[in-house]
This record gives sequence, C-alpha cells and structure tokens, in this order.
Amino acid sequence: MRSKSFWMLLLVSAIFAGCSSQEYRAPVFDTAEAQKSEATAQSKKPLREKDWRPRTYTVQKGDTLYSIAFNYGFDYHELADLNGIKNPRKIMIGQVIRLFPGKTASAARAASAAESLIKDQPKLVKYPYSEAAMAQIEKVQEQTTPVVTKIAKADDTEPDNTIDESEEAALEWTLPAQGKLIAQFSESANRKGIDIAGTLGQPVVAGASGKVVYSGSGLRGYGKLIIIKHNKTYLSAYAHNDKILVKEGQAVTRGQKIAAMGKTDTDKVKLHFEVRRLGKPVDPAKYLPMGKS
Repeated sequence: MRSKSFWMLLLVSAIFAGCSSQEYRAPVFDTAEAQKSEATAQSKKPLREKDWRPRTYTVQKGDTLYSIAFNYGFDYHELADLNGIKNPRKIMIGQVIRLFPGKTASAARAASAAESLIKDQPKLVKYPYSEAAMAQIEKVQEQTTPVVTKIAKADDTEPDNTIDESEEAALEWTLPAQGKLIAQFSESANRKGIDIAGTLGQPVVAGASGKVVYSGSGLRGYGKLIIIKHNKTYLSAYAHNDKILVKEGQAVTRGQKIAAMGKTDTDKVKLHFEVRRLGKPVDPAKYLPMGKS
C-alpha cells in the first residue's frame, strides 16, 4: 500500500515538474509590417491643409468685386449672390463682403432674442394638491399666453477650411501660348505670373480645363482679361488679349482656343499668364511643361 502511494506521489510530482519546466512565450507581433500597413493607409488619405482665407473682407479704396474675387480665388458671380449684390460694379468702401456662407448677423440676433425669451419664461412651481392650489394654477395659465417665435433657419454652415491637395495632382496643364518667355514669376519683384511674347492675333488657349468666371476689362493693368476657375483651389488668368472668344459661365477644355493675343493695357504684344492657388499667385513654371516652349 505504501509502495502504491509512493509511486502515485512520484507521478504527480513529475507532472508538476514538467509543467513548471515549460517556458512561457509571449506572442510575437511583426511591428515592421504593422507600421508599413499604417503608412500605406495614411498615404491613401488625401493631403489636407488649412485655408488661409478670412470669412469676410472689408472693401478698400480701389477695390472692385472682380478684384476681390480674383485675389481670394472665387467666382465673382458667387460672391454677388452670397452678398445680395445686384450690380457687381457697385460696391462701397467699408462694405463687408462675405467670402463664405455662414450665419448672418440678423439670424444671430434672432437666435439670441429667442434664447432670451426662453430664459424669461416663468419657472415651474409645485403646489401640494388641493382645490385651492388647482384654482391658483388655472388662474396663472389663463394669464400666461404661450409665445411661439418662428425663426428662419440660418445658413450657419461653417466653411470647409481644409484644402484637398489631391486636386493639384488631378489637373493637367498645357502651355497657354507658343512663344519666347520674356518675364518669369518673381515674388520679390511682384511679378505675379509669366509673360510670353508672340504676334498679334496668335492663339491663346486654356492652360487646363475649367469654367470661365470672368471675361472683360474690369481689372486695372490686365487689359482684356479671361479668368478660368479649374476647381475649388485653382484659377488661371490670361491678360492683354486683342480679342476674347469665350463667355462667362462657359466650360472650356485644356488646349481650347479662348482668345487672340494682343497688347491691351501694355506696351507690346504678349500674353501675361497667372496661376492662382486660393487667390495667391504661384509660379506657373511648377505646373506648365515649360521645356516645350
């Protein structure tokens, strides 16, 4: 009997010894593969940046609605509609121009008044049930007429203050005219674009597809000018034309003839070409196939 107990004890000890001799192995994760997957996921997301433009602009001396729209990268028709301007040629110094949709001052005042109205309502008072209390409550209800104020829904949508940089890659550009490059873009010299020399009547074409948002002579120093809006981020401008061949609101395709080269508001026949990103001039050489000029 003792022998049997001895062997049983020995067997149990051997089992515990075997269990304790097995090493615990922590799970292994491939951190390099995880980081690679995360990087791939991030690369698929569109790059975004903050929009520098203010919500409103106050008109200064010499401003026109055309120049304001051009300098901030908008279609002046949209600014006119947004601000209730019937005649784009008539704006006043000191006038506040809204650049983005948002809550109007009148709507904000109405909302504030409604909030005050709600706060001024009588507070709820509890009375112990009795015939006298019921009579008092009925008397108060008769004296108090509920006030319902209908407030027009304000356009309080905040603008999307981020820019999708994938729009930049989506645009395809071509040279707006053939000829010699006689002036390059320069921030220090305040040259907002490039100048291409040519002959009178030479074709001027759209640098990229888009919609004509301006066609005329309303911007000082540009002569007969065409502005094309390509997307939410980019505009291009074509100045000093002899003849304009497109109308505002017209859709154009890359390489389509839009004007005849001229020398309006300048001293020689040339095309002045600008690319604007959110209204700010940028170097057209970064976008155009300049090597083919």
